[in-house]
Amino acid sequence: MRALTWQGRRDVRVETVPDPVIEQPDDVLVRITSTGICGSDLHLYEVLGPFLDPGDILGHEAMGVVEEAVPEVRALVPGDRVVVPFNISCGTCFMCSRGLQSQCETAQVHAYGSGAALFGYTKLYGQVPGGQAEYLRVPFGNTLPIKVPEGPPDDRFVYLSDVLPTAWQAVEYAAVPPGGSLTVLGLGPIGDMATRIAQHRGAGLVIGVDLVNERLDRASAHGVTCLDLRRHEKNLGEAVREVTGGRGTDAVIDAVGMEAHGNPVTKAAQWATGLLPDALARPFMEKAGLDRLGALYAAIDLVRRGGTVSLSGVYGGALDPLPLLRMFDKQLQFRMGQANVWRWVPEILPLLTLTDEDTFGMDGFATHHLPLEEAPQAYAAFQAKQDGMIKTLLRP
Repeated sequence: MRALTWQGRRDVRVETVPDPVIEQPDDVLVRITSTGICGSDLHLYEVLGPFLDPGDILGHEAMGVVEEAVPEVRALVPGDRVVVPFNISCGTCFMCSRGLQSQCETAQVHAYGSGAALFGYTKLYGQVPGGQAEYLRVPFGNTLPIKVPEGPPDDRFVYLSDVLPTAWQAVEYAAVPPGGSLTVLGLGPIGDMATRIAQHRGAGLVIGVDLVNERLDRASAHGVTCLDLRRHEKNLGEAVREVTGGRGTDAVIDAVGMEAHGNPVTKAAQWATGLLPDALARPFMEKAGLDRLGALYAAIDLVRRGGTVSLSGVYGGALDPLPLLRMFDKQLQFRMGQANVWRWVPEILPLLTLTDEDTFGMDGFATHHLPLEEAPQAYAAFQAKQDGMIKTLLRP
């Protein structure tokens, strides 16, 4: 089959690789019909190379059609249309039964002390072949895939793999009171979707912050009060407090993560670490890694006293310095973590299937639809924020 493989820093290639096969009694094989490029894929493209091997298959936002299912799998049959959650969870363990599928005890990666394994996401999360490919082996066939109906296009459902549940959890964790206020830092796919969900769930004021024209325009078109970071970088806190009675917003969602704009010293350190031999880079990142924390520091500044900071952007530093005095003084609450996909599916899926209104604008959410063969060019354009690229779906 054809699949997108990691070969080195900023070097991904579509190659012919062996087809996946059934390995466990409850595996299913899925023929991929749509697969997304995620903002966190750029962490693999740029920063997390020490935890990848050449030839690793990337991608964790996939859907398709069941090609093969063994008799032990009774929940699905060949021909069923399914979305594949990005985190691998058994659905039956202690953690899964409590809605913490991202901490699944059956799929935890004990070698690195990590939570549940992820598709296409480094040795830290199991080094499981990903979904930017023609076929994908999916474990836990009775409990992991999300069966979706025929009819609407893939664009309606594919975001159940990651974008929708990640943004939904970010808003849930933000705990915005009815009619309350929210700032979303970063208007990429997760941040943009979080603004839409927050409005749907009753937020009165949603502020979005970014520095890419296309992202700002897109969020503005959906009723978000947008602030251009290029204009407000030095006074972002003042700008937010000006429209919130001097307090700041009830909650802030950091949808940026480790590659935040700013701090050239930390950026250079991240870049240099990616050039070290893996034997040196891995322990350095595990024990002494630093993130660019501009977005997180901004969140702490922008949120009102007694408010909540919700982190959905990925961080990986072991020694990130936090302003604990400021956090304690403001009496802030923090919630964070990988999205527990199946925890939110029962709430989200009816909004995609029981109405013709396309509640969150899913059918037009992708800015680009490209064949899998053009994935390397898409990664480069997405990383450089070129060609108005916000969300790309690949068609194998």
